Amino acid sequence: MSRPLIIYEDSGFRNLLPLTYTRPACRLRCGIVTLWEKLAACYPAASAIVVHARDYIAPVVAEELSAVNVNNFDGDAALFVSGRVLVSPSLAREIPLDGSDAAYVSDGVVVAARVSGARCAELRKMLKQGPLPDGWSHGLAVREIEAAVIKYPWDLIHHNPGEITADFERMGLGGNIAGSVHESAVLVDEGRMHIADGASVHPGAILIAEGGPIYLGPKAKVMAGAVVEGPVAIGAKSSIKMQAKIYEGTTIGEFCKVGGEVEESIFQAYSNKQHDGFLGHAFLGEWINLGADTNNSDLKNNYSTVKVTIDGRQVDSGSLFVGSTIGDHSKCGINTMLNTGTVIGVGCNVYGADFPPKYIPSYCWGGGGGFVTHELAKFLETAERVMARRDRKLTPAVRAMLSRVFELTAHERDAVLS
Repeated sequence: MSRPLIIYEDSGFRNLLPLTYTRPACRLRCGIVTLWEKLAACYPAASAIVVHARDYIAPVVAEELSAVNVNNFDGDAALFVSGRVLVSPSLAREIPLDGSDAAYVSDGVVVAARVSGARCAELRKMLKQGPLPDGWSHGLAVREIEAAVIKYPWDLIHHNPGEITADFERMGLGGNIAGSVHESAVLVDEGRMHIADGASVHPGAILIAEGGPIYLGPKAKVMAGAVVEGPVAIGAKSSIKMQAKIYEGTTIGEFCKVGGEVEESIFQAYSNKQHDGFLGHAFLGEWINLGADTNNSDLKNNYSTVKVTIDGRQVDSGSLFVGSTIGDHSKCGINTMLNTGTVIGVGCNVYGADFPPKYIPSYCWGGGGGFVTHELAKFLETAERVMARRDRKLTPAVRAMLSRVFELTAHERDAVLS
């Protein structure tokens, strides 16, 4: 019996803020593609793919993912899988699409459940009400499994090198050089490269895939003198600027422009870091621009683990290397210095000669000398201009989503600005 795959949200989305203010967790990128795309590929026999999203985000997801259902499915049986699960080669065997009702638990966290009948009807209603509440699978038979679950933004970074390799192999991308490669470019280990049709590698560029695969999407561009060391994924229509240094473990989504030095970082899509400056172990959302010579620290001088402010509380990452996490539509002025583990919310404008705070709530304007509120009307005007430069519209759904985030984060700004 075929049944739909429901990729659901739970309360864990809050540990991925500010990235999840503007998308469900399953739409975050890790490796070459996003989490939901991996899950959809893992269950090709599913009768439908359903992405679960909070009410104010759902209309945007529906606009951008026309091939999936949002918060709605038919039938009296379904497989629910957390959008924070990382697909493994054995996932579909350990959590099969069909079978008796059961909840699958990894390290105390419910990561999936197969449901039918009245329980399925009840969950169909819950999808309309927001993230599935704790205890939603109570009463189902429990099966313990081992699954990788994304809990914090730095988990995406730490898994990224392996996920680039896993996606590359799963998608069968090796040894395809369909784009143009200048005769003076150097390709080391071409069998671990995918240079898609329309992609280009310019004079003097060096691509080294000995340590992991290199993926260049359609119309991606590596400009003259740039060096790319795999595993690296560069999405469609993105550009690596002249003499850039792109180190292993980096994913650059679609329509990005990236220069300078980048190591083990993820650009969701539509974000720019065109100039010199270092970015390491960072996650950038969409529509972000980092001014010339913006730098982030990803290692403390005393080599202790990095503490990060997540959803109003300080969390010890347990890692020596954590860079910046930056929400959608935020900007940094030239020469901005970001400390280890800095978090910048949605819609911020950060500038100035001093280090800004390590935690900057959404819609703040300023820097080390203090902040004011980034007025919503002015922000939306800028966002509309920025998106138009990439032939994208600030649709009513996106405008409503960004306005809702402004409301949801007012208490955070009040604590900083008062």
